[in-house]
Amino acid sequence: MTEHQTDGPKPLSFENDHGSTRSRWVAGGLAVAIVGWMGSGFVLPSKDAGNTAKTPATPRAVSVAVRRSVAETVAQVFAAEGQALPDRDTPIRAKTSGQIGEVLVEKGADLAEDQVIARFDIAARQSDLDRAQQELARAQREYDNAAALVERGVATVDRVAQARATLAAAQASMTTATEAVANTEIRAPFAGRLESLDINEGEYVTMGDDVGRIVDNTPLTIRIQIPQQSLRDIKVGQTADVAFITGATGKGVVRFVSTSADAETRTFMAEIEVSNTDGAIPAGISAQLRIPTGELTAHFVSPAILSLDTDGTLGIKIVNDKDIVEFHKVRIVRAQTDGIWVSGLPKEAQIISIGQGFVNDGQTVSPKPEDEAEPLATRREVTQ
Repeated sequence: MTEHQTDGPKPLSFENDHGSTRSRWVAGGLAVAIVGWMGSGFVLPSKDAGNTAKTPATPRAVSVAVRRSVAETVAQVFAAEGQALPDRDTPIRAKTSGQIGEVLVEKGADLAEDQVIARFDIAARQSDLDRAQQELARAQREYDNAAALVERGVATVDRVAQARATLAAAQASMTTATEAVANTEIRAPFAGRLESLDINEGEYVTMGDDVGRIVDNTPLTIRIQIPQQSLRDIKVGQTADVAFITGATGKGVVRFVSTSADAETRTFMAEIEVSNTDGAIPAGISAQLRIPTGELTAHFVSPAILSLDTDGTLGIKIVNDKDIVEFHKVRIVRAQTDGIWVSGLPKEAQIISIGQGFVNDGQTVSPKPEDEAEPLATRREVTQ
């Protein structure tokens, strides 16, 4: 008893127990079963797994609405805005100095060519004219007498030459006096409307002063600026449709096209002549011009269907006969209030009218007629 206590306590041991090794076998069996189950997929792959690997899932084609469009022949038109200018616009100047004796017309009058507008007081000039006439008559008599005496041998040739010189001087004085009297009448240089008149009876006017302004607006001239890229389309002789801001319309003809660009705007000036026989269209008002420049085939579409590719190119998406989306670069050739005309598409095209923003070039789609556009849009919003 004393010896057993000296050795101390001993640990418990179950090796001799009949159930002590059972748990180890159970744990080992479970581990083997799990490893075998996990590896069974590699050794014996299932039929479903093999079919899935061989047949990848096919994405569903996007539905789009299309509209059939056929190209039409459309006239190309160059449009511009300009100002109606009179054919002639000239100040009226006094040709002499003096006091205005009478004014015969009023501002705003329609004048004929060479019509008298006003007259200076001609009392002094009339006296000069009468004196010149008398001096001319005297010089003429002296010359005639000298010539007769020479024929009879009484007078010398020198006397005739002197008489001829005196006669020439008298004729010059007569011409000057006649012109001075004529210049006392202020006349219209051409037929037109008297836009301003700045003189009154009794007023003193100096030679060269502007006393009025006359305008001839038959015909009118519309002056426009042509961009560089449109210069080749505008030629002398082309016709133009003109619409004035007053509501009046007319036909015009291109009379002049500049061959030198403006240094600041890089545009070329052109002038279009518009007949205005009755003068009903006033000068100075704004006008819009449309000049036909040719014809081409184009499609009429809504601006809403225009798209931009990745490079920012303007175009339209269509669907070909294989239901594949094609992006075509287009050019706007004419614009109207209800749509635009574009070139660059095939003659006949299935244009994507709804859904162009959800598809790309080269993508297969499921096109539907445009009359199904409403349900299409709804389904697209739901699926996405």
